[in-house]
Amino acid sequence: MLKKAEAYWPLILLLAVIKFVLPLFLQSPIYELQRDEYLYYQQGQHFAIGYLENPPLLSWLGMISSWFGGSEGWIKFWPCLFGAGTLILTCLITAELGGKVFAQFLAALGLLTGSYLRVHYLFQPNFLDIFFWTLSIYFLIRYINTKNQQFIYWMAVSLALGWWGKYSILFMDIAIVAGLLVSQYRNVLTKKQTWLAMGIAAVIILPNIWWQYQHNWPLVHHMKELKETQLKYNNKADFLKEQFMMLLGVAAVWIVGLIWFFRNKQYRIIAFIYFFVILLLLFGSGKAYYALGAYPMLFAAGAVAWEKWTDKKRWIRYVISLLIIGFTYLIIPILLPTRQPEKLAAFYKKIGMKHKWEDQQNHPLPQDFADMLGWKELTEKTENFYTTLPDSLKKTTLIFCGNYGQAGSLKYYSKDNAFKSAVISSSGSFILWMPEQLTMKNLLLVDDKIPDKKNPIFQHFQKMTIIDSVTNPYSRQLGNKIIFFENIDSAGLQLVQEGLTKKKSQFQR
Repeated sequence: MLKKAEAYWPLILLLAVIKFVLPLFLQSPIYELQRDEYLYYQQGQHFAIGYLENPPLLSWLGMISSWFGGSEGWIKFWPCLFGAGTLILTCLITAELGGKVFAQFLAALGLLTGSYLRVHYLFQPNFLDIFFWTLSIYFLIRYINTKNQQFIYWMAVSLALGWWGKYSILFMDIAIVAGLLVSQYRNVLTKKQTWLAMGIAAVIILPNIWWQYQHNWPLVHHMKELKETQLKYNNKADFLKEQFMMLLGVAAVWIVGLIWFFRNKQYRIIAFIYFFVILLLLFGSGKAYYALGAYPMLFAAGAVAWEKWTDKKRWIRYVISLLIIGFTYLIIPILLPTRQPEKLAAFYKKIGMKHKWEDQQNHPLPQDFADMLGWKELTEKTENFYTTLPDSLKKTTLIFCGNYGQAGSLKYYSKDNAFKSAVISSSGSFILWMPEQLTMKNLLLVDDKIPDKKNPIFQHFQKMTIIDSVTNPYSRQLGNKIIFFENIDSAGLQLVQEGLTKKKSQFQR
C-alpha cells in the first residue's frame, strides 16, 4: 500500500488563489456575460427547487450574487471559487496517492490550463459538476486507503449534492457502481452501510425528483430537445479527439495517470471508472466537455508517477512545468477572450483556426465568445424605444423575447423596473414565470428575425414597425430584430392566450 503524503498547504493555497483570480484578469472587459449566464442568473430571481433546464444549485448561487448587487464580478465569483476548490481537492487526492510537493504542484497545473480555464469562468453548471465528481473520487480514495465506511457515506452525499448541480452526475454514479462491480471492492455493494448511504443520497435528491414529477419531467423534455438541436451533431471520433485537445498541454500527465491507476491494483478501480465514464458519454452522444470531471483524478496519479520518475533527475521537473506553463500562455487567446473581437478574429485567421457553431457553419470567433457580445446593444436599443412610448402605451405593451438570452440580458442590463417587468419569454424556464393570463394591446418583439407573414398571431396586429437590430459583426446576436406591433384584435389575443396555455400545460401535471 502506498504511503499517504502530507498536503503542502502553503503551495496549495497559493495555487488556489492564482486559480481564482487568473481568469478575472485575463478576459477583456469588452465582453459581457455569456448567453446561458443570463438564464441561470434570472432563475435565481425566481427561487424554486427545480428549473426546466437544470437543477437549482447554480441558480441559488446566482440568487446570493443578487444580494450583493448582482454585478458581473459577483456572478463570476462562483465558477472561480469552485475552480479553486477543485484544485484543492486535486492536490488532496495527490497527497492521498503519496504525491509530495512537486506532485501536488504538477497536479494543480492541470487545473490551471486547458478547458478548465474557460469552464471555471463561466457561470454554468459545468463547474459544479466537475467539483462534485472530484469530491466523490476524493472520498472513494480515502475509503480505499483507510477502509473506513464513513467515506462511503461522504461519497454518496457528494454524488447527491452533485445531482443538485448538474444531472450529468448520473454518469459518475453509474461509472462508480460499475467500477466497484468489476474491481476487488465489489463487496462494498453488499454491505448494509452502503445501502444506507444510497438511501441517504436518495433522500437528499428526492425534493428535486418530486419537482420533476410535478412539472411532468422537464429533464426528459430538455434532453429530447438537446438531442434534436445539438447532440445529434456529435460523433464518436470527434468526442475522442477532443478528449486530447481539451487538455493537450497536460496530456502527458493525465495519460500517465490513467496508466498508473490501471497498473496499480489498489487503485485500478479509478481507471475502470474513467473508462466507464467515457463509454457512457461516447454512446450517449455526450459533448466532450461533459467528461472534464473525470480528469482531476488522473492529474493526481500522473503527477505522482512523474514525481517518482524524476526523483534523481529533478531538472526534468522544471522542464515539464515550464513546458506546461509556456504552452498555456500560448493558447490563452483560445481559452478566454483576452483581446478585442477584431484582434482575436485576426489571430485565429492567422493560425488557420476555424470555429464551427451549432449552426454547423464556420465563424470568426468561438461560439462562446460571440455569445458574450451584443447584449448591451440589444438592451439599450430596446429600452430606448420603450422609453419613448407614452405611459398609456407602456401600460398595454409587453416585451416578448424569442430566446432566454435576449430576455435575460434585457432584465439584467436595464435599470427601469417597469421595462424589466414587461419583459417575458416562452423560452426555457421563462415560460414558468409568464402570467397565466396575458393582457396587452401592443407587443415589442425581440427575436432573431422578422416573424413569418403566415404566422397567424402577427396577422392580427394593426401595424408593424421595425425599430432596430444588433449590428455588432462579431456577435452571435448579429441581426436580432426589435419590432413594434400595435393594436392586436381580440381574436389575436385569444390565439396568444391559447398558445401560452398549451405551452405551459407541458410542464403541469
